[in-house]
Amino acid sequence: MRVVAADLLSRAGSWPLVRAVLAPTPRSMRRIALAGVIADTVIMSTGAAVRLSSSGLGCPDWPQCSTADIVASKNTGQTLLNTWIEFSNRLLNFPLVVIAALVFIAAWRFRPLGLGGQKRRDLFWLGVAQPAGVVAQAVIGGIVVLTKLAPAAVSVHFLVSASIVAAAVTLYTRCGEGTVPSTPPTAVVRPDLRLLSAALVAVTAVMLAAGTVVTGTGPLAGNAAAPRYKLPLEGVTQLHADIGWLMTGLAVALVLGLRVSGAPPRAMRAAWIMIAALGLQGLLGYVQYFNHLPAGLVWFHVTGAVLVWIAVLRLFFALRDRGPVNSYRTGPAATAPARQPEPLDR
Repeated sequence: MRVVAADLLSRAGSWPLVRAVLAPTPRSMRRIALAGVIADTVIMSTGAAVRLSSSGLGCPDWPQCSTADIVASKNTGQTLLNTWIEFSNRLLNFPLVVIAALVFIAAWRFRPLGLGGQKRRDLFWLGVAQPAGVVAQAVIGGIVVLTKLAPAAVSVHFLVSASIVAAAVTLYTRCGEGTVPSTPPTAVVRPDLRLLSAALVAVTAVMLAAGTVVTGTGPLAGNAAAPRYKLPLEGVTQLHADIGWLMTGLAVALVLGLRVSGAPPRAMRAAWIMIAALGLQGLLGYVQYFNHLPAGLVWFHVTGAVLVWIAVLRLFFALRDRGPVNSYRTGPAATAPARQPEPLDR
């Protein structure tokens, strides 16, 4: 039996996926991190579909679908379609768990040659955030169901998901960068533009939070019987739009500043992607509002919000540099770069 087990382990070690996870190269590490970003984005999008299709109580119990059944079945006050939409979203957590585990293992096992085979602690902790986030979301999701879609719990559920996406995007970005212990990254643009980018990240986070309040106040709160925020829908929608215009102003100012200051091509590409995503998102927001919030358009709007969040984060990271991956150097060459960009704190 031991010989057979050893043979199986030896064969498994030769499989490309197993090698990519247990002995990741910079390229495979980055691909695995990208899989984490995609998985987190998909689960946020499908979670929005559950709420917007009034399927939030399709499975009214937790962790079972109902007190009588583990799997989807007809529940009082719910259509079978509602039940299967909610149950299918729960099933998607299984591949999410697998991907989160693979991300964590790969980040744990990653040993860049440029660091002498040492572990990248920054990647390790960002990898930990993926399975830890899944566990946290499982607990919060149970609270959401058991409180019959209390709007505050649903808002927290969405915002924690956005935080997990942010950690995944950070991991993906850092996988493609070199890291010298105790050496801070360097700015590739003026300090005021970096500050403007940070402000855009903060306002986008507020925008996401305001969006959850709008949904929790309006007609698409997950179920007809679900409690709502006791706020005027027109007022919270106007606040949401005002934050959107603030985002637009910051984004346009940032893109113009990058353009006139001669920002690197990588930063400009990220800027144009961000401004295009934000423009489409704003247009979609007004279309859905003036069409009285059809669920399909609202779903595109929520999914678009996640993509805007990713684009804003990617731009923020594009405005500083840590050098190419595995670029760890010592000696005079490391202290005399051709360009002298401004150092950052982090």
